[in-house]
Amino acid sequence: MSFYIILWNYTDQGIKTIKESPKRADAFKSKLEHAGGKLIDTYYTFGKYDGVSIVDAPDDETVMSCLLSIESQGNARTVTLKAFSYTEATKIIENI
Repeated sequence: MSFYIILWNYTDQGIKTIKESPKRADAFKSKLEHAGGKLIDTYYTFGKYDGVSIVDAPDDETVMSCLLSIESQGNARTVTLKAFSYTEATKIIENI
């Protein structure tokens, strides 16, 4: 499994329907779990991004599929970062 940090912003449509945001977050969680992943947590933020979600998923394809499905609804846009744990990064750096 790999970790991903998803930075997201509401679109104009998403902010107009802000009260549906928790339901959309639950739908993303269900979709991800059905695909074999896990939503670690979601944080609503202010500043450059409206929120951050941390995901554990079996592969990049799973994350991309879930995000495309959610984004196609037109409520949010995302930026995704693949994250490596300290232990994983240490092993990668040792191989340099």
